[in-house]
Amino acid sequence: MSTTSSWRGSRRLFVTCCACAGLAGFPIRGALAQEQLDRSVLPIQEPERPTYSELDARNARPPPRFEVKAPKGAPNVVIVLIDDIGFGGPSSFGGPIRTPTLDQLAQSGLRFNNFHTTALCSPTRVALKSGRNHHTANAGSIMETATAFPGNTGQIPNSVAPLAEMLRLNGYSTGAFGKWHETAAWETSVSGPFDRWPTRQGFDKFYGFIGGETDQWYPLIYDGVVKVDPPKAKDYHFTVDMTNQAINWVKAQQSMTPDKPFFVYYATGAVHAPHHVPKEWADKYKGQFDKGWDRVRNETVARQKMLGVIPASTRLADRPNDIEAWDSLPAEHRRLFARQAEVFAGFLEHTDNEIGRFKKSLEDIGALDDTLFIYIAGDNGTSAEGGFVGMYNEMTYFNGVAEKVEDLIPLVDKWGGPETFPHMAAGWAVAFDAPFKWTKQVASDFGGTRNGMVIHWPKGIDEKGGLRTQFSHVIDIAPTILEATDLPQPRIVNGTPQTRIEGTSLVYTFKDATAAERHTTQYFEMFGNRAIYHDGWIARTVHRAPWQVTSLSPLTSDVWELYDVSNDFSLTRNLAAEQPAKLKQMQDLFMKEAEKHHVLPLDDRTIERTNAAFAGRPDVLGDRTSLTLYEGMQGMLENTFMNVKNRSSKITADLDIPAGGANGAILSQGGRFGGWSLFMKDGKPAYTYNFLGLSRYTVAAPQALPNGPATVTLDFAYDGGGVGKGGKATLYVNGEPVAEGRVEMTQPNIFSADETADVGIDNQTPVAEGIGIGTETRFTGKINKITLEVGPLK
Repeated sequence: MSTTSSWRGSRRLFVTCCACAGLAGFPIRGALAQEQLDRSVLPIQEPERPTYSELDARNARPPPRFEVKAPKGAPNVVIVLIDDIGFGGPSSFGGPIRTPTLDQLAQSGLRFNNFHTTALCSPTRVALKSGRNHHTANAGSIMETATAFPGNTGQIPNSVAPLAEMLRLNGYSTGAFGKWHETAAWETSVSGPFDRWPTRQGFDKFYGFIGGETDQWYPLIYDGVVKVDPPKAKDYHFTVDMTNQAINWVKAQQSMTPDKPFFVYYATGAVHAPHHVPKEWADKYKGQFDKGWDRVRNETVARQKMLGVIPASTRLADRPNDIEAWDSLPAEHRRLFARQAEVFAGFLEHTDNEIGRFKKSLEDIGALDDTLFIYIAGDNGTSAEGGFVGMYNEMTYFNGVAEKVEDLIPLVDKWGGPETFPHMAAGWAVAFDAPFKWTKQVASDFGGTRNGMVIHWPKGIDEKGGLRTQFSHVIDIAPTILEATDLPQPRIVNGTPQTRIEGTSLVYTFKDATAAERHTTQYFEMFGNRAIYHDGWIARTVHRAPWQVTSLSPLTSDVWELYDVSNDFSLTRNLAAEQPAKLKQMQDLFMKEAEKHHVLPLDDRTIERTNAAFAGRPDVLGDRTSLTLYEGMQGMLENTFMNVKNRSSKITADLDIPAGGANGAILSQGGRFGGWSLFMKDGKPAYTYNFLGLSRYTVAAPQALPNGPATVTLDFAYDGGGVGKGGKATLYVNGEPVAEGRVEMTQPNIFSADETADVGIDNQTPVAEGIGIGTETRFTGKINKITLEVGPLK
């Protein structure tokens, strides 16, 4: 790994403290000189306090006040990170989707067309904010697929302190808004630990969601570590909400402490699935994608050449064989797929518009010119996880259920609205990753890792509208910020010696477009897809397509390819057969880098790793088979709750029914797009199993419960014989069976990425129909306790 960011020499603080009694000449001085502070050890050590023998304070003078301030002239810092958009999507890099805010920043800043991510969400985010490779930070994949192996545990080590903590301890105010997705899956319960939550990772303020995605209409939001309900607003959308929060925080911070710089990490849930956007934004693209993904790819490459963001000699990479030619599709398929792209495009433009609102707020308070504003268009390539026809409900992907076009066509007019949890067909992901072949998850192709980036800093960058072509990587952002703010990489943070930052500062490119490339070696790996970049060459193997989750070939049989990137921007001319010695040299280099950075052993499992037992990571409940729950327990994410999938289970609720009866949710998990709920409606207990929003199976008591104590039990007898099978649900009241029915199918892997388990309410969207939404589902009786028991896996 090429690392040129140097450790700055320690600047020691020498303080001479006068300990003698009340010297008449002891001066009242200002705060200690900031240039004397030793910033290589964080927190910066306080000077020794003097002692006094003088009795009367009137006869003594205080020592200078100790205060840590940012270095003189240090700029504000903003990182904007959009989710799941590739190089060929935004208009700023030749794409068909309008991004006027990114365009404006590019016109008065610098475009980077050779910037890379890790090919997946969590790993990119951890690497971005630490300056270390994702495996060095134990983020080899997303948090929900962590394993027991070093490099993949999902627990960011204390030796990998985040940039936000470095800035906070050096006098910055720090705020994070939007998506996090950096907390180990088993550390998201009320019991913590909270060490890897945003407010323990360097941020004074956090407002957003902890996991990998959320419903934009009904999000799961935390303010710090406290779950909060989104504000009640007409046409509520999370991106608008998080932008309001970011604007309000920055304005208040600058109002109170105008001389104190701020660091804002603004990371949208958009444009990750679910693709939720107000209809008027999607309709702005009506008819614009009727031409299909093949023509969109070709037109994008032509615009990219005209803009100069790709070389004129660039060839459009072939479409993957699994993606059908647009012209071969039936008309009704093309209509559905075109609408999916309209919704996605509207989602991105809507997001860029909100970023524009935030940018304008900085202009309004006079802060923009001295803000290092880094806008990264994507944490990986555009996602192909929507499969070949797209999805009404993205959770079908994670449960191995293939959706059919004939089922999706009737939903086309609802696409992107609250009644859908949608994703688009993979052909569009390939189109929005032009000129490259592959997509998100494919770390061995620039379609998975090449993302457009713009850096805007009027007080630090003179050139306007420039292009930078040096190889760069997401681990370069933290050292870039440290150099721009005149801060050293710390040797020790919070008592822990630090792993060296592995990225290379990009400040060297700010004033010299032709500067020699400094980041010369970089490995890539994700779920077995792997590559190595070195001095203008890349060797790679595509082990699996993003839509391929089973029947993988052995890792040892993967075929490697070799490309001269300096003359082949889009990786279309494989030179492996012509230069076998060069290929072997690159393969050896990959293994050397992989061993050094904890990449080995490789693990190509994907959905299977969402199960903690299969993956080998910790589980909050361990081997427990019984869980007692009480009123007020809500917001329990799936990875911290009892796993009821693929096994029998029993719910026993000890209730008090008020006069007039009770209604509402007793215990629920999941929501509108998959889950189960024990509830009361019209005073009658009932149970609903919601299979992916596609089928609901309900058993309900025929009579309402009288007032007084009552025990309601739901016994689910799983059929067994494999995963995702059905079972028999029997409802009991005070020990007597009152209703039973079949649940024909169950979800084998996951109910939801963001909907939670809740006692006495069904937060966000409801599992069952007819009991309201959000606070309307609150149980109107009293829940004394609930016992949830599970049998062995079948």
